[in-house]
Amino acid sequence: MRALSAFRTLSAATAGLVLLCVPAAAGTAALEAASADTKVLQLPIRTDGPKSLDPVKGSTTYDNMACAQFYETLLVNKYSNPMEIEPLLLAEMPTSTDGGLTWHFRLKEGVRFHDDPCFPGGKGRVVTPEDVFYSLKRLADDKYELENWWLLKDTIKGFDEYKEVQNAAPSFDYDAPVEGFRKINDLEFEIVLKQPVYRFLYILSMFQTSIVPREAVERYGDDFGFKPVGTGPFILDSWVPKQSLTAKKNPNYHAVMYPDRGEWSSEDRRNRLHRAAGQRVPFVDRIEFTMFPEDQPMWLQFSLGQLGYTQVPEDYFLEAFDKASLELKEDYLRRGIRAHSDMLLDFIFRGFNMEDELLGGYTEEKKALRQAIALAIDLEEINQTFYNGRTIVYDGPIPPGLRGYPENGRSDAAYRGPNIALAKQKLAAAGYPDGKGLPPIRFYTSQSTINVEMAEMVKRQLAQINVQFEPIFTDFSTLIESINKKKAPMFGFAWASDYPDGENNLALFYGPNESPGSNHFNYKRAEFDALYEKILTMPPSEERDAIYAQMRDMVLEDVPFVGSQARQRFYVINPWLLNCKPTERYYAWFKFLDVDNSKR
Repeated sequence: MRALSAFRTLSAATAGLVLLCVPAAAGTAALEAASADTKVLQLPIRTDGPKSLDPVKGSTTYDNMACAQFYETLLVNKYSNPMEIEPLLLAEMPTSTDGGLTWHFRLKEGVRFHDDPCFPGGKGRVVTPEDVFYSLKRLADDKYELENWWLLKDTIKGFDEYKEVQNAAPSFDYDAPVEGFRKINDLEFEIVLKQPVYRFLYILSMFQTSIVPREAVERYGDDFGFKPVGTGPFILDSWVPKQSLTAKKNPNYHAVMYPDRGEWSSEDRRNRLHRAAGQRVPFVDRIEFTMFPEDQPMWLQFSLGQLGYTQVPEDYFLEAFDKASLELKEDYLRRGIRAHSDMLLDFIFRGFNMEDELLGGYTEEKKALRQAIALAIDLEEINQTFYNGRTIVYDGPIPPGLRGYPENGRSDAAYRGPNIALAKQKLAAAGYPDGKGLPPIRFYTSQSTINVEMAEMVKRQLAQINVQFEPIFTDFSTLIESINKKKAPMFGFAWASDYPDGENNLALFYGPNESPGSNHFNYKRAEFDALYEKILTMPPSEERDAIYAQMRDMVLEDVPFVGSQARQRFYVINPWLLNCKPTERYYAWFKFLDVDNSKR
């Protein structure tokens, strides 16, 4: 999940002035890194960064980006093909002999947690099945506000009952058994499900299910989110929230190898992504993350060679790429800069809090107000103005490339604008003829230049039906908090699918997943919930596709959001960064990156 972010271009004169304001330390650090034997990788985080380094508290792309360097999951996306998963902390892929009800796991031998004072003698110990069970149990502890309980709710045998008993007790007992957790020996264990769940293995690749040591959580308590102890390729060196984060190489990292040559496509091999095949990772000694709430300083630092790679902000796209061919311009190619693009499993939307007194509700009048707002908003104008026409505008929450996406991106159930005449009719049906008596619509979004301008456009569009639009700009952390606490009547956000199945997007509307879970709309409809519970056990099929479409159209009729858009992401890569094929499917791939200081 991630907030909308892109920014407007500064004039050449302004850019020149800003250049003078770049901290000298940034340039000095890059020069020192380039001249030393130490391999330092500088990377951007395109917001104010993570809110915590505790994976059980994580929900955003930026939490993922940071946590994935320190912690690891049982399974992980493949770097060569991120749509597939493979073992990470496991020795092999899990197996099931009863149709997906009981899963057998075998841990990789010799994997150790980071050295840390929480362990006897400060030496990290070997990971055991108890660590897996403990880490998953943390998702059930309401101490962590159950932000990610939706991932395992109604999935593992006896786990929901364990959650209810423990949260009702004076203290949460992590030693109490869960019926579906079975230890076989120090390496092998089983997890028994209540019923076969198609997404289960995907869940075990998500960073929120990372394996953590009990000793660290209990020693550091509330500070564990600032003192990560995991099995990952890097160890936290320093973190200044909203500014910077530095990670140093884990000297005891277990044997993980760069993907074999045969795993890479012919195009990837042309880009020489196979050249490190079979080598042990990580390659770099240190990663230095810098937070960039605004795009202009980030783009400037990349242009100065001080960042390894970056997303291309929309306002700088035509500076770097030809509009017609979408090819990188010659002056960038001459500098050895390389480009990469990826179609995101993306759901950009403007959501409504369905519990809000004004904007929520399920009566015909309440629905009519949201329908009127949706009909007045012109997503294609937003696409052309702020995304250079390169997003796909579509109906529903399931993005292009996944089953459940409507044919040609259109559904008859949608209230897609602009249709001002119908919007006015709906507004009258809602009890606000010509907008009379309607309070301003309070809209929360993250603070940025482009979001200010985008909000002005939406404000102008809604003014056509006499609806007042009141944007409220916050930093990203405050936006997340406002949504989680149901304080945002309307909000701008985006969801990146956690795994390649439309079920992941439909989960955003499942009632029990309400905030602080993934259902930030707080959408609750019994018929939808029953269908969602049904599809969880279904493998891909035409029958399941039909249910996906039914659920999609049910949501479109109720309008808990205005949408949707999916982005094609473009990246630029400096010549000194090696092995780089950017993806936003997951973030445990920085360990595969290498740097060539001679090319800085």
